[in-house]
Amino acid sequence: MARTLAQKILADHSTMPVTDAEIEPGRIVNCRLDLVLANDITAPLAIKSFKAMGAKHVFDKARIALVMDHFTPQKDIASAEQVMVIRKFAEEQDIVYYFEGGDAGVEHALLPELGLVGPGDLVVGADSHTCTYGGIGAFATGMGSTDIAAAMALGESWFKVPETIRVTFSGSLDDNVSGKDLILWTIGKLGVDGARYKALEFDGPVIEAMPVEGRLTMANMAIEAGGKVGLFAADKAALEYCKAAGRTGDREIHADPGAHYEQHITCDVTGMEPLVACPHLPENVRPISELDNIAVNQVIIGSCTNGRISDLRAAAAVLAGRKVKKGLRCIVLPATPKIWKQALTEGLIETMLDAGCIIGPPSCGPCLGGHLGILGGGERALATTNRNFRGRMGSLESEVYLANPAVAAATAVAGVISHPGKL
Repeated sequence: MARTLAQKILADHSTMPVTDAEIEPGRIVNCRLDLVLANDITAPLAIKSFKAMGAKHVFDKARIALVMDHFTPQKDIASAEQVMVIRKFAEEQDIVYYFEGGDAGVEHALLPELGLVGPGDLVVGADSHTCTYGGIGAFATGMGSTDIAAAMALGESWFKVPETIRVTFSGSLDDNVSGKDLILWTIGKLGVDGARYKALEFDGPVIEAMPVEGRLTMANMAIEAGGKVGLFAADKAALEYCKAAGRTGDREIHADPGAHYEQHITCDVTGMEPLVACPHLPENVRPISELDNIAVNQVIIGSCTNGRISDLRAAAAVLAGRKVKKGLRCIVLPATPKIWKQALTEGLIETMLDAGCIIGPPSCGPCLGGHLGILGGGERALATTNRNFRGRMGSLESEVYLANPAVAAATAVAGVISHPGKL
C-alpha cells in the first residue's frame, strides 16, 4: 500500500509489525517514542502525574527534554517555584537535556537547532506547537501533561492513524511573502478545525524551494487548523539543516506516489500579497491591502513561529535606516541564545536598537500572555506569533493581528498595519 508521511513514520515506530490494513486511517497503533518534551508551564503537572502513577525512573534520561522558556527569566514567585519543581526532578532523574537560564531558548526553535529532533522521529510534547518539527520530517504532536507523564515513564504512546490533507503550493512567491503567509492561507482555507486530528502534508515546487526555517514556521501553525501534525518531506535541504545541527545518519523520507489523501488543496501563490490574521481567530485571514489604516500600540517579532535568524533578517532589512513610530512599542525576542548571538554578529541587533526596538531574552514572552509585553485594555498589537484568541496577549479588551516579520517591521515604522513595499 502506498503510504503518506504520517503512515510511514507511525508504521516505522510501531511496537509490533503492522500490515497495510493496520496502518489505515482510524486504526490505533502503539509506538516507540524518540523524544518527550515539556516546558516550565506544562512539566510540573506531568511530574506530579508521573509520581502519582508510581513511576520511579524515566524511560531514558537522554530522551527527555525540559525547556524553561515561557516565563524566563522567571517573572514572579509562582513561575520561580514551577521551575524549582522541574529543576529538582531533572536532578533526581539525571535528565540530560534540561535547559534553563543562558542555555534556554524557545523550545521549538532550540531543539531542532541542537539536533535533538530530526527526520522520521516520533516526538510528543506537552505543548500544542510541538508539531513544529514536522518541518524537518518528524511526526511531532502535542499532548496533555498526564499523557506526557506516561510517555516519560514508558517511552511509548498510542496514536490513531490520521487522515491526511495534502496541500500543494505552486507558482512564484513575491517579495515580502513567506512561509507565514502560506500557512495563514491554509488556515484561512480550512478554518481552525478543518484539519482536526488530521495530518497536513505540504508539497509542491514552492515548498521544495522553501528554506527549512520557512517550513518550520508552517508546521508550527498546523495546530491552528486543528491538525494533529504538519508534515514536510525530509529532502536534501532538510538533511543538510539537520547535519549542520550535528545529526548523522538521517535519510530522506517522502510520501509514496499514489498515497491516499482525504483531501487535496492546491494554491498558485503567484501574485499573493502578505496576509494578516485578524482578531480573534487565526482563520480570520485577509490580504493586507484590505486593511486600511489600522493603528497598533505594539509589535512583537519573535516566538516559536518567527523568531529564527531568517525572520530577524527580514525584519531588520525593513527597519534599517528607519525609526519605530513614536509611542509604539516594538519588542524583538530572538528565539535562542545562538540566534541572539548570530543577530548580534550580523549587525541585526544594532539595526533594531537604532530603530528604537526593545530587544529581549530568548523567551515565549507575551505570545501566551506571559510577560515581556502584555497588552492593556483597548490596546492592539501586530505579532509574528501563532495565536490571536481574545485575551491571548493580555486584556480581554485587546486585539492581536498576526503577520510575517517584514510586515511586522513595516507596521512598527508606520504605526499602522503596512505592506513593507509601501514604506
